[in-house]
Amino acid sequence: MLFKNIILDGKITDILVKNGMIEKIAPNLSDDEVIDCTGLTAIPSFIDLHVHLREPGFEHKETVFTGTLAARNGGFSDVFCMPNTKPVCDSVEVVKMILEKEKNVRVHPVCAITKGQQGKELCDFGAYKEAGIIAVSDDGMPVPDDDILEKAMLSAKENGLLVISHCENKSVITDKLNIPSEAEYSDVIRVIGLAEKTGAKVHLAHISTKESVAAIREAKKAGIDVSAETCPHYFTITADAFDIHGPNAMMNPPLRFEADKEAILEALTDGTFDVLSTDHAPHSIEEKSVDPYKAPFGIIGLETSFPLSYSALVKTGIMSLSDLSKLMSEAPAKRAGIAIPTIKEGASADFVAADLKNTFVFDKEKCLSKSRNTPFSGREMTGRAVYSIVKGDVFKCQPIF
Repeated sequence: MLFKNIILDGKITDILVKNGMIEKIAPNLSDDEVIDCTGLTAIPSFIDLHVHLREPGFEHKETVFTGTLAARNGGFSDVFCMPNTKPVCDSVEVVKMILEKEKNVRVHPVCAITKGQQGKELCDFGAYKEAGIIAVSDDGMPVPDDDILEKAMLSAKENGLLVISHCENKSVITDKLNIPSEAEYSDVIRVIGLAEKTGAKVHLAHISTKESVAAIREAKKAGIDVSAETCPHYFTITADAFDIHGPNAMMNPPLRFEADKEAILEALTDGTFDVLSTDHAPHSIEEKSVDPYKAPFGIIGLETSFPLSYSALVKTGIMSLSDLSKLMSEAPAKRAGIAIPTIKEGASADFVAADLKNTFVFDKEKCLSKSRNTPFSGREMTGRAVYSIVKGDVFKCQPIF
């Protein structure tokens, strides 16, 4: 397969793919199968350390198949799926159940830290390691007991596992719709302290506040082995989006304020944030069409992650396309310890042919995800995947406008 007239590193060239590998990169190549990529740009495939595929147990929201189809449509080659399924992904048996499902990208199950995500009894990290698991998390249900979390970090270190921490101090939350910044940043500080004490490899999930950003920045200066992610919704919209979109703008941690948004944008450019993730959290229309106090947290994000980020970060001049690519591809791969997508001869053909010129208006009804819970429908965006190539397999992306 020949990708003809594609832009790579600012120059027009051809990319020849054979047997899942990039065989040749040069102008004026020929092949029996040709895809005209005139005007499109080649970018390494994206990797998401934080998604919810919902299966097993919540197939009315999403399935492994539909979630990975949405991922492929958004230009992703790898997704790490969180364990809050039913049953909870706290055993090798559930891992096998997930991996046996039909999928469109590479799926890496993230297993629970504690049995049933109850925060009480540690799971068998040794069994996780033997099964090839990369990361553990009680996402959505933080581990509140310091002793248990410390033991978890020590076991994760011993077994070479990444600890993904959902930082939330539930003791300071009195209102579901008004979760204070302290609920996040006080727990960020606690988790950083335990990471320093244990020497564990810790990744802080979906960071949303300026205070958390400051704590993470200082931790990195101190040489503590922590990485951190934020999500596009935290640097593109603020809390007032709830007034317009209601439960479709509800997530946990919640949308914050302009000062937090500005702090997150700065942290994306100075190295405080290593990774961009989506926290893709699908829910049915019925679940989101109720009183906000009864509606679940979360929005979908796999198909809008790149266009939102490109529009807000690259088109505005805040960072280069190369910098965005590092946040969405190289850095998450490095942190997880998986192969880094690279567009070079001899590498696995994992890349995106993206349209970076044309602006479109996002229509959530065009998504390939099973759910539609997003505050971004009707938003103007630039940059989207047109072809998504994973190990040489070509997927023609469905327009989301």
